[in-house]
Amino acid sequence: MSVVLVVRRTIQASPARLFAAWTEPQHLTKWWGPPGVACPEAEVDLRVGGRYRIANRLPDGSTLWIAGEFRQVERPERLVYTWAVGDEEPSLVTVHFRATEGATEVIVTHDRIADEATRDEHEQGWLGCLDGLVSFMAPV
Repeated sequence: MSVVLVVRRTIQASPARLFAAWTEPQHLTKWWGPPGVACPEAEVDLRVGGRYRIANRLPDGSTLWIAGEFRQVERPERLVYTWAVGDEEPSLVTVHFRATEGATEVIVTHDRIADEATRDEHEQGWLGCLDGLVSFMAPV
């Protein structure tokens, strides 16, 4: 059995700006991670078959790496990539950037999650990441 998680947030930015923030390491390191988790390093080879790695520095100082491969890259509307932490079985993430009036709805679908407890953990992580993205996109 696999579990699916969908989280969404409307953000005051264009799909192109959000796509760039999601896929360019110099931006990812500024907003990625739920509260208490920092992103000191990110590597992105943005092409179908390209790989990515994102470091998550946890509150205890340890680093957890999320890695995967891009399956679809449709700039600036959609990304599909595998998602694995350590040697766990990969799950699948699809991110849609849908233009709305003056904003963009970001929809994250995380599929092939092992169980409901893991889904709940991912939900907290994704909601925290989207909060960070909202702050990163806020005008200064």
